[in-house]
Amino acid sequence: MTTLLHISASPRGQRSESLAIATTFLDELRSGHPDVTIEHWDLWDGTLPEFGPSAAAAKMAIFAGADPEGEEATAWRAARETFERFDSADYYLFTVPMWNHSVPYILKQFIDVVSQPGMVFGFDPEAGYTGLLENKRAAVIYTGAVYGPDRGPGFGNDFQQPYFEDWLRWAGVHDIRSIAFRPNLATADPEPGRRDAHTQATAAARGFLDPAEPALLAG
Repeated sequence: MTTLLHISASPRGQRSESLAIATTFLDELRSGHPDVTIEHWDLWDGTLPEFGPSAAAAKMAIFAGADPEGEEATAWRAARETFERFDSADYYLFTVPMWNHSVPYILKQFIDVVSQPGMVFGFDPEAGYTGLLENKRAAVIYTGAVYGPDRGPGFGNDFQQPYFEDWLRWAGVHDIRSIAFRPNLATADPEPGRRDAHTQATAAARGFLDPAEPALLAG
């Protein structure tokens, strides 16, 4: 069974541009692969655990070769269950709106929960990190209302796409298809950019599940 997990960091529901583009992507995907299982994970639904003092202590215990106990063990188990839900998918679709030049804090929380030794990464004192997410492919939809690569520094900087794709590659996901919709809502008509983003989503969905498909839209 082939599974695609759609992870959404947008809290805007039907008003979300990133979720609308994701719908276009998924509709195209289903049309070519009606047998694929598509699961949705709204990071705002309350199922994402915190990664606080007990979890941090558990992580350091794991690094030291010890087994977490008590509250630390409970926190570590929650992190592992979250990772296993994430890792169970073959393919990923992320919807990532820009917040304050970067990603929503709920997505950073997700990253901090699942990015654990023996789960997302391995570590060697001499060689450094190794990503453990093997044979995965991701499509990422980026949206923003002010920043744009062709605008000056007064419109902000991009700590959204570089940060998130650096994390994906660090975790072992190197096949990344990027779709962006970043209109300047203050001065420009967003409709041409919106149409282009939906066209990008349709193109990215075609062949997305084909293992031999080259990453023509890779970030």
